[in-house]
Amino acid sequence: MSRRSAFLPSLLMVLLACLWGGCQTYDQKTAETQGLWSGGNLEAAAADFTRKAEKAQRGKDALVYRLEQAMALRAAGRISESQAAFQQADDLIQSFDDKAKTSVSREAGALLSNQANLPYTGRDYDRILVSTYKALNHLQLGEPEKARPELLRAHQRQQDALENNRRRIQREQEEIRAAAGEKAAEHQSVLKAQSDPRVSGVMTKNYGALDSLKPYADYANPFTVYLDGVYFLALSSGGSDLERARKSFERVRAMSGDNKFIAADLALAEKAAAGEPMPPRTFVLFETGSAPRRDQFRIDIPLFIVGANRVPYVGAALPTLEFQPNSLKPLTVSASAGAESTVTLASMDSVIGQAFRDELPGIVTKTLMSTTIKATAAYFVNKTAEEQGGAVAGLVSMLATAATQAAVNIADTRTWTTLPKEYQFCSLPTPADGKLRISAPNTQQAEVAVDPKSINLILVRSVSPYSPLVVTAIRLK
Repeated sequence: MSRRSAFLPSLLMVLLACLWGGCQTYDQKTAETQGLWSGGNLEAAAADFTRKAEKAQRGKDALVYRLEQAMALRAAGRISESQAAFQQADDLIQSFDDKAKTSVSREAGALLSNQANLPYTGRDYDRILVSTYKALNHLQLGEPEKARPELLRAHQRQQDALENNRRRIQREQEEIRAAAGEKAAEHQSVLKAQSDPRVSGVMTKNYGALDSLKPYADYANPFTVYLDGVYFLALSSGGSDLERARKSFERVRAMSGDNKFIAADLALAEKAAAGEPMPPRTFVLFETGSAPRRDQFRIDIPLFIVGANRVPYVGAALPTLEFQPNSLKPLTVSASAGAESTVTLASMDSVIGQAFRDELPGIVTKTLMSTTIKATAAYFVNKTAEEQGGAVAGLVSMLATAATQAAVNIADTRTWTTLPKEYQFCSLPTPADGKLRISAPNTQQAEVAVDPKSINLILVRSVSPYSPLVVTAIRLK
């Protein structure tokens, strides 16, 4: 079967799928729910993400919706339900990790439609934060012993991230080489298009800002590492736990920079490891704003088709990161002895930006390859229709193929959007009267009672300046 005749049934199937509503981007599908989320209507957002997660539970978007659901439920204070959703997300991740993340047939199908048609299997920072939030949920549910294995798993997932990235790059290179062998002419067209000054100029305009983001070493997340230090310092079962806490605080200092809070925490861990009793202390973790979303932009690329009397241009859709500006910082924590302001612990803009930047070469090459294959096949379908059926048949064919290409020409914009933009932190001696006041820059305040003789953890979440502060106090020990 020739490529032009083979393309016709595939063309029809893709068009029918798109007419059924399957060719919206993730950003478009979740726009209404995102409006609820950013507007501070956390209960409604949690309910909407739950409906979407239940509907998508056997589909390609199952994991990303579970992640959104779990985080929205957590922000709404429904911790048990959040934990159940995180467990479902973790089970999906495990199922993807137990088999090949993508099959050859799925990749071939994606070259005919788009990368958004593949299952969302989760990125390394997703995996790390799933374990981190499961640990936090266990702490909030009064199950500190169950938090330990989740933190150990989060650490292992950070260790695995470097190797996973290497394997992903290797797999993508093999997929591109295979596609180039089968579609040599289209691959040469892609290489020529990438060297086109107009194409490279648009790419620089849309992706240049990524170079200014500060990456963290070996795909680690300082937020997860800091929580690891706090947990093993406060709930240590011996010297090895205290040494782990010390090393975690040292890693945070190396990643996030030195400040008085991490210096004090590290000094406490060193003293505890030397046998000194741990004094009452309160740790504050502040999650502010929303993580970057993915949008798409159109880029016109030239098609170099052998036998064509001119070089046509075709539109390709590529993803871009949209950073969300609405966050509150810093937070002020006041006690009778004075006040402290939170400082940056980890930027999810940087974590997500680093992952996006690493994925980008493969995304661009596969997207341009997909677009070129579809456009080249459409060119020959239209040419055949005109040769066999005349100008009218050629026009009908051209309109049909153009409509189909426009419908499937969408970028994969799936990403975990309900994560915070930034993590901030501070730590201070637990006040003797057990009273703290949390104050945000938008004048919101919350009074917090802590155990004056204990080690306490305070969690604060602010989705946007329009949403309420969600404050939780946990007695660790």
